[in-house]
Amino acid sequence: MIFVTVGTHEQPFNRLIKKVDELKRDGIIKEDVIMQIGFSTYIPKYCEYKKLFSYDEMIENVKKARIVITHGGPSSFIMPLQEGKIPVVVPRKLKFHEHVNDHQVEFVRMENERYKNIIIVEDEQKLGRYIKNYDSIVTEKNGENINNNSIFNDKFEKIVETLIKKS
Repeated sequence: MIFVTVGTHEQPFNRLIKKVDELKRDGIIKEDVIMQIGFSTYIPKYCEYKKLFSYDEMIENVKKARIVITHGGPSSFIMPLQEGKIPVVVPRKLKFHEHVNDHQVEFVRMENERYKNIIIVEDEQKLGRYIKNYDSIVTEKNGENINNNSIFNDKFEKIVETLIKKS
């Protein structure tokens, strides 16, 4: 199953929803697709969808999915990473009126350069290629779950231990 989420931003992300629906229609995507379409106005004809899922439903869909396709909002692509998935990230763009600026493009580029743990698709016309080749592409990615909370806690614990030893 493929799970697609566009987050809860109030601007539509029709470009992504329509492209995935077309890939399903054309048989490029053969497995079931479940979409969280948010405020998109394009209504999928070939994929199962809901406007919004509860947080628990989101986690369940991410866990069940073979591939998670998401927009470039950090919460939406971090959740799949926490579940051990390498997400396909299609950032929202200003020129398509999908967001107020291009911060998602910039942010996902920096994330990928730093951690090499996401698949960025800036041109939705190439999305089918990434889906077809997903299994081989993820072998080149860093699948380690980077948990900054754990890193912070470990460093903080060492600082506390050092302070206790000094007193």
